[in-house]
Amino acid sequence: MSKDDISTLPPGTVALITGANKGIGFQTARKLGTLGATVLVGARDEGRGATAVAVLAAEGIDAHAVLLDVTDQDSVKAAADRIGRTFGKLDILVNNAGVLLDHGIPVAEVTADRLRETYETNVFGTAAVTSALIPLLRRSGRGRIVNLSSSLGSLGVNSAEPERLAPFQMLAYNSSKAALNALTLMYAHALKADNIKVNAAEPGYVATDLNGHQGIGTAEDAAATVTRLAVLDDDGPTATFQSETGHIPW
Repeated sequence: MSKDDISTLPPGTVALITGANKGIGFQTARKLGTLGATVLVGARDEGRGATAVAVLAAEGIDAHAVLLDVTDQDSVKAAADRIGRTFGKLDILVNNAGVLLDHGIPVAEVTADRLRETYETNVFGTAAVTSALIPLLRRSGRGRIVNLSSSLGSLGVNSAEPERLAPFQMLAYNSSKAALNALTLMYAHALKADNIKVNAAEPGYVATDLNGHQGIGTAEDAAATVTRLAVLDDDGPTATFQSETGHIPW
């Protein structure tokens, strides 16, 4: 299904987006909600989650705040339990929550602690949320998982074009996205028999809080790629890494 083919989603579609109170996550929630999904706005801060939901609700979107800190296993379990009790299933999971903690730090000076802190959200947090929600995605019968990655984590691209890394010497962030890509592949193959499609999205160099709004794209533009992968038909791909313009090497 191309982005031009998207009109509405099946009635009762439920989508959870982590880190959805702002940026790409919020715009993804807005797009999925506009297509008819019930959107669950995952947010670490209850107040910010409620504010985001109020904006979406004012636009006629069925939105609900879900308190969710992907680095806290108790928070992840509580969110999964709540979704299960309230909706009984989950159709779409967008693992959007992420951190960038080593911008401007020379590679040789990035500490193991900085790596651990980055991986806690970008890798371990994604794994924790995905693992907790797989039972609900299986109940969907056509679950979709989209992981927010980055071409900075593409070994294929960066080994072929090492010069592109010059302004982005971020050991923790870049390697965490490479690890996230590996998770994407593993989950995609493990869940294929359940008709759960798992893909990674490259949002592009987007102006968000993550990079101090230095990007040249918009969060709305990035959300279009994420949404396209979140609403794939049964004949759509799995185990792919895609940008707005097409496939990216792992």
